[in-house]
Amino acid sequence: MRFTVTDLLAKKREKQKITMLTAYDYPFAQIVDEAGIDMILVGDSLSMVIQGNETTLPVTVDEIIYHTKIVVRATKRAMVVADMPFMSYQISVEDAVRNAGRLVKEAGAQAVKLEGGREIIRQIKAITEAEIPVIGHLGLTPQAVLRMGGYKLQGKIPEQAQRIKEDAILLQEAGVVAIVLEVIPSGLAKDITESLEIPTIGIGAGVNCDGQVLVVHDLLGLFEKFTPKFVKKYLNLRDEILKAIKQYKEEVEKGEFPDKEHSF
Repeated sequence: MRFTVTDLLAKKREKQKITMLTAYDYPFAQIVDEAGIDMILVGDSLSMVIQGNETTLPVTVDEIIYHTKIVVRATKRAMVVADMPFMSYQISVEDAVRNAGRLVKEAGAQAVKLEGGREIIRQIKAITEAEIPVIGHLGLTPQAVLRMGGYKLQGKIPEQAQRIKEDAILLQEAGVVAIVLEVIPSGLAKDITESLEIPTIGIGAGVNCDGQVLVVHDLLGLFEKFTPKFVKKYLNLRDEILKAIKQYKEEVEKGEFPDKEHSF
């Protein structure tokens, strides 16, 4: 049985932690699903960890659809959430609903995620009225990296913190089923979490959120360009892969592979 919006809200009520990771392809999605993770985000972070771009901005709706289809095919239990990429919802309400609809209808996503607060309330209301579950995203919103001047802590000054808290309430009123809180002070995240009926999912927002999300490539030590403070590397998989490939190269060059065991 798939993890659903009902399950998500029930976990908040029952004070059970929610787990979320990214995945973008069949083998990783299958493993994440098998591990029992509640939600899989097909994030626009694929721009950086899969495509090698500097920001999330270049990703297109078609690319998110492509990767979401694969992740849905690979999974049985996790709720699959598709990121709405930069400029897929900002221009108009009509665009927002159309693109959210494509992510559900063509890709099989069970929810979509949008970045921003009061400035996209009309879009969120319209998408939820189209019966598509929406997850919000406040704090450090990577699609706003150019305006923010980089990936920096948000909500540090009182005015900024107040705006984020107000936006969280507005998102809840607009019908979102959960809110990702990214790179904000843990005290602020705790305040927001306690003031909402819907769950919060933290990434660099402390332990008091209702759940946590990480980019799976960060967790496994596969992405080496930079490591944010909030990332815990549970494995240095890149080193292990590099070691295996070097061993393969050496054995081929020495004529040791394939040996009798691996030949017909």
